[in-house]
Amino acid sequence: MASLFRWLGRSLYWIWRGLMGLGQLGVSLVFVFLLAGGLTTYLSNRIPAPKPKTTLVIDLNAHLVEQAAPRTDNLLSASLLHQNDSGDIELRNVLEALDAAAQDPAIDRILLKTDGLQVSGIAILHEVAHALDRFKKTGKPVIAWADHYDQRQYFLAAHADRLYLDPLGQVLFQGFGRYRNYYRDALDRLGIKVNLIRVGTYKSFGEPYVANGPSPAALEADQTLYHALWADFDQSIENARHQPAGMIDQSIDHLPQDLATLQGNAAKLALSQHWVDALVTPDELTKLLEKNGHEDDKAKDFRQISLDDYVSRLPDPKSGDGIAVIVAEGEIQDGEAPAGTIGGITTADLVRAAREDDQVKAVVLRIDSPGGSAHASELIRRELALTQAAGKPVVVSMGNLAASGGYWLSLSADEVIADPDTVTGSIGVFALIPTADGLMNKAGIHTGGVTTTWLSDADNLLRPLDPRFTQILQSSVSHLYQDFIQRTATARRLSPQAVDTVAQGRVWTGTQALNYHLIDHLGLFQDALKSARLRAHLTESAPVHYYDPNPSPWQRWLNLIGQSLLPNPLVAWLSQ
Repeated sequence: MASLFRWLGRSLYWIWRGLMGLGQLGVSLVFVFLLAGGLTTYLSNRIPAPKPKTTLVIDLNAHLVEQAAPRTDNLLSASLLHQNDSGDIELRNVLEALDAAAQDPAIDRILLKTDGLQVSGIAILHEVAHALDRFKKTGKPVIAWADHYDQRQYFLAAHADRLYLDPLGQVLFQGFGRYRNYYRDALDRLGIKVNLIRVGTYKSFGEPYVANGPSPAALEADQTLYHALWADFDQSIENARHQPAGMIDQSIDHLPQDLATLQGNAAKLALSQHWVDALVTPDELTKLLEKNGHEDDKAKDFRQISLDDYVSRLPDPKSGDGIAVIVAEGEIQDGEAPAGTIGGITTADLVRAAREDDQVKAVVLRIDSPGGSAHASELIRRELALTQAAGKPVVVSMGNLAASGGYWLSLSADEVIADPDTVTGSIGVFALIPTADGLMNKAGIHTGGVTTTWLSDADNLLRPLDPRFTQILQSSVSHLYQDFIQRTATARRLSPQAVDTVAQGRVWTGTQALNYHLIDHLGLFQDALKSARLRAHLTESAPVHYYDPNPSPWQRWLNLIGQSLLPNPLVAWLSQ
């Protein structure tokens, strides 16, 4: 009997070893196949060096952003080809491609296609427009084509040497404005009351929930802001196209009559007003490019390379002492957050990592944010202050938006640079708390119970707010506002009274903010890099490293495969 048990034991042991061996072999084979497949994809998609007389095609049919938000699909190709996997186009890639192409003898021109371009502000358009101008200074032409242009798409196309439009297209200028829905009556009918606690006459974010229309202060602020932005916007286009001042406003005013005169042909109208240089179909565009460039016999097209392919060939930044760039884009949230939003912990960790990196000699914080959590904003600001204290200069570069909490982030910087059309300021604080006691009464639902203190149930949103709780909130909001004022006064070397005058929750353009001493200079992202190099005593060739909140696509792909298929020790090893 004992020998039988020993035989069964040995048999089960070897069966178990065999199964484990087969399992590990299967896992290994799966991983080998995946790795081989990835390598094949990489090798088959390697982009050859562009030949002479190649056209760099900048197709901006996407949302142009400072930092692309991550997506979980398409990890493999994004990993191996060093492309973002979100479908967005990152500003950094466009700028790097344009500046590299300007010095690349193989690139002899740019074809700019703006169909489908989406942007969230004007400052990001200025960055690309100036990069196009830098390219043109080398003597190489920029050609723009689209089947139609809205005003923001046209803003970039106006910087082309030759601007083409499809014969069935149009150029549409509309101007700026903002209309919001107001919900006071609807909420009253539902029995929902929104309690707005704020400090700042112009802090209008919560108004739609407590009123049926904008306040006079909100209308005044919006009118001042949008008229200033529009004046700069249309002037920039008119200058780029050598049009007389006021031509855009005149075109809008006379649009119905002018269009009727040409029997509704919007493309001919754009040509007659010199907004475009010629009406060209896609086939005609191809022939023009072949005639004036070099035909690609294999592709039966003009010789070209796409933005993504060209960026994938650009060398990685070299090692050595350089600048860390941290992008703070989106709403500021407590805790951790992926790219495209700002997590207080996540972004503070990035600043700390840059500070502790001996090769980082300066930090540039690129901000495009409407604000958000005050606590998260302060976490990030503290890390920036510690970076300054460690002897590393901090330069803030403001993009489309640096308002409220976004402005708070700039309060620990050696220099603050904004675009003329950055929307910034909004130094104010508010809290919104809806209560649904009216809705509960309408539904015939009632609450009741006991508490040991009045405060233990004071935040119950199904009952009216206790006046004492409202008083606590008002005190907290007022304290936070005064803290905001004092921090701004200290950072900007102003009196608290002077700051309060231009605060009150009001937003300003970058130009206006400079006049009120809320920023130091007007300029581009390139100007912020230049300032950081000078302050850190770095050469112009010092490398620029982006500190992003997510692991690289390759690392995410390895993590995804490893966590699914591999034993834990191997996962840990591959993830390092």
